[in-house]
Amino acid sequence: MTDRVDINRLLVEMRSMKSQAQAFQRPENLSAKDVAGVAGQGLNVSRPQDVPSFGQMLDQAVNKVNNVQQTSSSLAKAYELGDPNVDITDVMVASQKASVSFQSMVQVRNKLIDAYRDVMNMPV
Repeated sequence: MTDRVDINRLLVEMRSMKSQAQAFQRPENLSAKDVAGVAGQGLNVSRPQDVPSFGQMLDQAVNKVNNVQQTSSSLAKAYELGDPNVDITDVMVASQKASVSFQSMVQVRNKLIDAYRDVMNMPV
């Protein structure tokens, strides 16, 4: 029997992270008319929200992977101790989630290192 990760749930999480990242981008086609309002009436423009930096987003992703791994570990420990509320399928799904999230994080790290090396090897 092959254990499979719920790919739909993983895709939903990836899409939500993409939409969160895109929400912080400034629209390019914003004209002065859009800002000034209709018939000279100004719009109520509030201060833009603080946009998280790349480091903050990466920190959030690392923390999320850590939380998934801790949840998996606690479920496995509860199952080993004989908790009747913990099913083996829940333990295996949590374990696979932790594995996939960690592997994804390692791949992101590898891509960042490759990008850094490419930038450092560029002629000035």
